[in-house]
Amino acid sequence: MTRRRIALATSAAYPRLAPDDRLVLAPLGARDVCAEPAVWDDPSVRWEAYDAVVVRSCWDYHLRPDAFAGWVGRLTALGVPLWNPPATLHWNARKTYLRDLARAGVGTVPTAWVDASCDDTLAALLAARGWAEAVVKPVVSASAHRTWRVTAADAPAHEAEFRAALAHGDAMVQPYLDAVAADGEWSLVFLGGAFSHAALKRPRAGDFRVQAEHGGSAEPATPSLGIVAQAESIVRRFAAGCVYARVDGVVTDDTLRLMELELVEPSLFLGLHPDAPGRFARAIADVL
Repeated sequence: MTRRRIALATSAAYPRLAPDDRLVLAPLGARDVCAEPAVWDDPSVRWEAYDAVVVRSCWDYHLRPDAFAGWVGRLTALGVPLWNPPATLHWNARKTYLRDLARAGVGTVPTAWVDASCDDTLAALLAARGWAEAVVKPVVSASAHRTWRVTAADAPAHEAEFRAALAHGDAMVQPYLDAVAADGEWSLVFLGGAFSHAALKRPRAGDFRVQAEHGGSAEPATPSLGIVAQAESIVRRFAAGCVYARVDGVVTDDTLRLMELELVEPSLFLGLHPDAPGRFARAIADVL
């Protein structure tokens, strides 16, 4: 068997990959796949020298979305196989994909989509929807970047912040979900289209963000078969052909309400399950 060489695309902050992603290197090697980290915006990288590129810890793409889209386009023009697929990366990089899922009948969080042309104040947006508390976030964002929580009572005082956010790009406003702090947010990881494992994420006391960089935590957990089936249906419909997918949401009365379908650069929590790195390696090897 010919030994294949692939790049695991990362960011300058993680030139050797994030620790969790490094767990897949040995299982890939055991499958005759030589995987090397490569910083996505490093001009010295010869991407055409690789048999394929798998997007991993590119956790700064949201800071330069046009540059990232251009990079995806260049690899496509070079004929370098890219996973997840280029069309998926372009679509999923903007959270407006959630609007597509909602229109297709997927249970998502209600969302007000706003841009700089919006005449409504933040207070008016919340009042019109009857939201006592809400979360504001950019349409292109990762790791809760520029994401903040606001109450209806405090909204007038945050109008300048709201307008400043819109000056940077389109935004979305969603009702704050008590279930995230009370019950946790689920992340169901799919590798090669099959369910692999799950994590239950919780924010630190007094916060609403579940990301580790904001003090959040993640622990292995086992969702019900019904929740797995609901997540699997979403992956089958909207992430076909993807090497990896992460379905994030809250569960109420054994019903999954989708918060994110992560297909660009999600943490896959490989360290939370002993078989996960091997499963990821198999999924990558299969598409090679």
